[in-house]
Amino acid sequence: MPIEEVGEFVEKLEKAGELRRIKTQVDADLEIAEILRRVMYSNGPALLFENVKNHDMPVLGNAFGSLKRLEIGLETSDFTEIGQRIVDMTKMDIPAGLFDKIKKLPELAKMTDIAPKLQKSGPVTELFDDSPSFEKLPILKTWHKDAGRFITLGLVATKHPDTGIRNLGVYRMQVLDKTHAIMHWQKHKRGAHHYDMKKDAGQKIEVAVVIGADPATVYSAVAPVPEGLDKYLFAGIVRKTGIKTVKCKTVDLEAPANAEIVLEGYVDPSDIRMEGPFGDHTGYYTPPEPYPVFTLTGIMRRQKPIYLTTIVGKPILEDAFIGKVIERSFLPLIRMFQPEVVDFSMPAAGWFQGMAIISIKKRYPGQARKVMMGLWGLGQLALTKIFIVVDDDVNVHDMDDVIWAVTTRADAARDVMIVDHTPTDTLDPASPLLNLGSKLGIDATQKTKEEGYQREIQELVKVDEDTKNLVDAKWSSYNI
Repeated sequence: MPIEEVGEFVEKLEKAGELRRIKTQVDADLEIAEILRRVMYSNGPALLFENVKNHDMPVLGNAFGSLKRLEIGLETSDFTEIGQRIVDMTKMDIPAGLFDKIKKLPELAKMTDIAPKLQKSGPVTELFDDSPSFEKLPILKTWHKDAGRFITLGLVATKHPDTGIRNLGVYRMQVLDKTHAIMHWQKHKRGAHHYDMKKDAGQKIEVAVVIGADPATVYSAVAPVPEGLDKYLFAGIVRKTGIKTVKCKTVDLEAPANAEIVLEGYVDPSDIRMEGPFGDHTGYYTPPEPYPVFTLTGIMRRQKPIYLTTIVGKPILEDAFIGKVIERSFLPLIRMFQPEVVDFSMPAAGWFQGMAIISIKKRYPGQARKVMMGLWGLGQLALTKIFIVVDDDVNVHDMDDVIWAVTTRADAARDVMIVDHTPTDTLDPASPLLNLGSKLGIDATQKTKEEGYQREIQELVKVDEDTKNLVDAKWSSYNI
């Protein structure tokens, strides 16, 4: 059975030696964040702060800060399974006749099992505060030059104004006062699209911010799923069983029934304020920019909730491990659109959007560029700055191997492609303009005569089989 709530996740992490309880009093203002950073940079455990100054609510951080913790939370060691389930679902045919319906019952039952299930109540409905205040929550200030306290792991729930398809996304929120926080809705994100549609209609948009959901739902909120896929349904795909939801009290939205806290409210397009600076996952402070304001109208919560948070800064921190799971789980989807792709890697130091390395089974001239252009047109990969394409004999997860391929198979004049005036990540500190910059593509595959390579292709050095077998047979005798 999947993990249903944060408390259960804490128990499993602790049992596995992946969590420590901190009983010393700590301050949500800078102190907790610095502790979390030091522990993450040293590959330490998740931390549960049980004595937070001026708050009776414990704070959980670094919960997803290792692949082992994510394996525990998502109950799998092969994250490609997640994406493969989506690919398999796309192959399902709609049954036309009775016989076909009978044959499809197992698949249809699976679809039913993973669908979200609306409940009348749940743990998150135990208490409701109709005089809500952000001050009641241990929201962190993480860097000394940050503009204030920021909610960093809130799952922001909205729904498409026309289709009703629900989205969950993780967007930081800068707390302004008791009932107002700035919503950092970057232009390329789905939540921002829902907001823009409501703005164009001259309307406010209802929002629910979920703090502390089960690990699969948290992951689903971060994951860049295909357009049109309901995030609550995707959470069911990840968990292999549907999540339980409840109706919010003051907005027409659903929230996970087993969540710790749900902040209800709306975003008003007429209320725009300057957000930031904020020390972000690029390792730089993002400068102040105008964003819309969220107004808090109510709080649903457990009797004794856990405040789940994350901290960001120069890689490698907790978000790098979540990014690695996204990379693995979406490989089957990438292959669905680009079948020649063998493997795919987004190095943690590249903060998600900085760089991706792709290996392909090359069959024809120009194929590497074709793959680059195809991936730049695929969802959030449109924001990736640098693509390096290598042959399938190169390990994309080994930067030494990648650098070897770039330096032995790429010629700067022939194999480097620069594409200007393209969308960039809002957080990119190098872009000459906000949200607009250039892409770099490096074709580090072995070139052919059809691609203008006039020299004889040099032979790779490899050990001969006789020598290999001889050394294999005698290896134990060497006493190495």
